[in-house]
Amino acid sequence: MTRWKVDGPQRITLDEPVTRLDVRLISGRLNVVASDGPARVDVTRVSSQPVIVELRDGRLVVAHERPPRWPGMLWWLGQLGRRFRAEVSIAVPAHVLADLQLVDGSLVASGLRRDTRVDVTSGQVTLMGLRGHTSAKVTSGPVEALGVGGDLNLETVSGELILADSAPERVRAHAVSGSITCDLDNPRGSEIRLSAISGSITVRVREDSDLTVHLHTTSGRITSGFPQVSAGQHGFGAVKDSHGVLGGGAGKLWASATSGSIALLARPIEDADDVEELP
Repeated sequence: MTRWKVDGPQRITLDEPVTRLDVRLISGRLNVVASDGPARVDVTRVSSQPVIVELRDGRLVVAHERPPRWPGMLWWLGQLGRRFRAEVSIAVPAHVLADLQLVDGSLVASGLRRDTRVDVTSGQVTLMGLRGHTSAKVTSGPVEALGVGGDLNLETVSGELILADSAPERVRAHAVSGSITCDLDNPRGSEIRLSAISGSITVRVREDSDLTVHLHTTSGRITSGFPQVSAGQHGFGAVKDSHGVLGGGAGKLWASATSGSIALLARPIEDADDVEELP
């Protein structure tokens, strides 16, 4: 096992191969990017508590040395987060398994091709160009996913979920208090399931999409840019449903909002082609 104790700005280049990445940071900024070169860890800022970097049998661990035992409200009231603040950038091979945890701050993950798990208590998450199975959970804060494929699972208690320029095979997005916005270019057979307790849902798909659509809201409105999706109403106007089939209906789109509206928008094919031609 190789181990470094980082208490100031430092770059660590790893000669050994890396197959798994585990990050456990308390506060600050974390950037993880796929790279063709050797794995490296760049610590550009660190407070009084050092960051530990360990590499053993292909597993790279980046973590604070002594995290507080109670990372909750009492900890924040004591302002201990300042002692555990760090800004870290990590470059790893695209096919590593990544498990990224941050209590407070911003996290960006880009270019990874296998399973990626993200868990942030309070902060902002940005996912770009990921493949494989991606899972992101935020207690308080927004999640933005751009150019993501494969399987995607997004969850926030209080925050906004945004998915754009993506063609995932499966999507699960759930917001307790916050809105969901999706702009999708879906492959055939895709499955999209969106749910919000208190917040609106907006979905835009190509005009030539192949989807079986089911939209449901308890106390909001449903609007559709597709004439194929008909609207219905049940239960004295309290529960509303819209359903229909776009194209061959090979994929599935299911959206449910308890207290909020749902909008299904049509994206012109010309606009979709312009997006695909961008480098």
